[in-house]
Amino acid sequence: MTDRFTMDEPQPRLLDETGQGVIGTPMDRPDGPQKVSGTAGYTADHPAPEGMAHGYLVRATIARGKVLKIDREGAMGLEGVLDVITDPRMTRNPAQGMAGEAPVQPADAVHYHGQPIALVVASTFEAARDAAQRLSVEYETEDAAVSPGNTRDTEVDDPETAGDFDAAWDSSEVTVDLNYTTPSHAAAAMEPHAAVAQWNGDAVELRGSLQMVRFNKKELADSLGIDASQVRILSPFVGGGFGSKLGIGPEAVAAAIASQKLGRPVRVVMTRQNVFDMILRRSETAQHVRLGATRDGRITAISHDDRVSNLDEEGFAEPVSQASQFLYGADGLSFTQTVARIAATPAGSVRAPGEAVGMVAFEAAIDELADKLGMDPLDLRLKNLPEKHPMDGRPYSARRLADCLTEGAELFGWDARWEAGSRREGDWLIGMGMSSAARSNVLVKSAARVRLTGDRAIVETDMTDIGTGSYAILNQIAAEMLGLSPDRVEVRLGDSDLPGASGSGGSFGASSAGSATFLAAKKIRAEIARKIGCSEEALTLQKGRARGDNREADLSGLVTEEIVAEAEIEGGKTAESHFSSGFGAHFAEVAVNEWTGEVRVRRMLGVMSMGRILNEKTARSQALGGMIWGIGTALTEDMQSDSRDGHVVTRDLANYHVPSHADVPGDMQVVFLEERDDWANPIQTKGIGELGISGAGAAVINAISHASGHRIYDIPALPDRVISSFGVK
Repeated sequence: MTDRFTMDEPQPRLLDETGQGVIGTPMDRPDGPQKVSGTAGYTADHPAPEGMAHGYLVRATIARGKVLKIDREGAMGLEGVLDVITDPRMTRNPAQGMAGEAPVQPADAVHYHGQPIALVVASTFEAARDAAQRLSVEYETEDAAVSPGNTRDTEVDDPETAGDFDAAWDSSEVTVDLNYTTPSHAAAAMEPHAAVAQWNGDAVELRGSLQMVRFNKKELADSLGIDASQVRILSPFVGGGFGSKLGIGPEAVAAAIASQKLGRPVRVVMTRQNVFDMILRRSETAQHVRLGATRDGRITAISHDDRVSNLDEEGFAEPVSQASQFLYGADGLSFTQTVARIAATPAGSVRAPGEAVGMVAFEAAIDELADKLGMDPLDLRLKNLPEKHPMDGRPYSARRLADCLTEGAELFGWDARWEAGSRREGDWLIGMGMSSAARSNVLVKSAARVRLTGDRAIVETDMTDIGTGSYAILNQIAAEMLGLSPDRVEVRLGDSDLPGASGSGGSFGASSAGSATFLAAKKIRAEIARKIGCSEEALTLQKGRARGDNREADLSGLVTEEIVAEAEIEGGKTAESHFSSGFGAHFAEVAVNEWTGEVRVRRMLGVMSMGRILNEKTARSQALGGMIWGIGTALTEDMQSDSRDGHVVTRDLANYHVPSHADVPGDMQVVFLEERDDWANPIQTKGIGELGISGAGAAVINAISHASGHRIYDIPALPDRVISSFGVK
């Protein structure tokens, strides 16, 4: 029987009292040895089922139109080719995980360059790839807008407002009115998208690289036109996702269709170029930020409008201004979004959707306002922290943003900051920048099962580990709650036959699946208390022994028959009464070459309040990864498409420049402030991975401005743009 728990009131801090000493420690990942030895079962590396064939997706080479003819016969004559499959179910756009059904396009319709239109299946990958590249396709083309700047097909949302922005703007004593742009971004996860499908009667088993198995199961069933009970998904190891694997993708649907048709297992592995062509991108943005203030630095008006893009029918729009709506207070606030409908790779969630690009512009604008006021950027931010959410009036559940700013400034040496453009080392101009960080926190419905026999426990949930440490933190929660050493706990993940968890996305995975694991283990604690003859409150579980009311026993002797407990949690009234978010502050020092425009990040510091830290090592890794992504946003990442037909130009990691070791400073520090968020969930945690990127890029952009004395508005700050900002020498 599953216990269902709704988060309706603040929760006691049981994990502060258990005393096993596992929670929060920098425990090594239990799955680490498998990953470093190459034995972890990633999708494409898993032993091939007997008789497995290989599929290769064929992409459209026009921006919009119809497929008139595919020369199947020519491909079928090639050695090793088994079939050329065209099926409208295969041309659905990648889903957003929790978004339910994604649009399925007509069989012959092409909506963007790179859209999958067929699958070539052969006895070897090489044969399938060769045939796909030789396949002859005839099209009927249609005119299509392939960039937001050349389309009239737009949707303008109603403004989200609080107070009277126009009146506040008109009465402001000091204002800034600024425009920024950011390009498209790719998730560029290390593991390419892959799937292996095999049917057993009318049921399909799919091994895939997916983030949200509970939802992916329903999405695959929807794509195939079968019941979800006929689908099993296995995703025990995922080599990164960053949003690109939230929903079911064309590789999974195509593999399942081909396997059913051919009566044998089929594996479809995307090349890196296919991933860039077919998988969700982050939308480019054009952002208009207006800020007004009194002369003494009280912000009176905030407006952050944006323009993004997506395909027709797609419901997702990059939530650019979501952090801008609750970071600082003002008399009037206004936020408007415009969505351009274009024929380009579908836009969707890429790590920290909204904040990753929205905060780069917004926090740069805050700095520019500080410059105009003659204020220290730190002081301006501290002066304008609101008591409640500025848009809806909810109190913050737990917020240490002021502490992050002040403690970060002290650790970084902010008080030694010099006048902009005044410090140099040879040809290098040196500058310091900062930014606030924020990422809203959410609890997603999630279930887990815990089994205890003697002093050994098993945790079972379909939660995934995309490199973030799920195997570790669920182990630690169960070990802490049951008084076991971590080596006595096994964690089983990524199987849709297990209780359905939140999946990995939106920085809600650890809190959601972790809370479900906590509640299931808590239920087992109650049963142990009953066995030993004490109240739950009096029970202590440590080092494999149960104690309570002057009684004690080894778990190995006390729990001779398996105890099984299952729990499910979902959000409730606390999300309505309080606003939960992670907060932080980023600081960066850069060197800018005055002749070449090259930017080198010399050191970075992130100070963050993220609720309870479950594993200090994996949390630090996530925060550092986010900060590095912030460096990429600020300096290198620029997904470019051809303006004639929309095809992706930078379609591999040779041309799409993510930060390399040479781009990342050796001096990167992360500091976690002690915090518990009783209103967030029963384990008092918050999301981590995406808070690290939120605002990090702005700290770098602001540091460039401080070094050079000039502002960058088109991001990333490529060398030519930096030089252009200097003007004529």
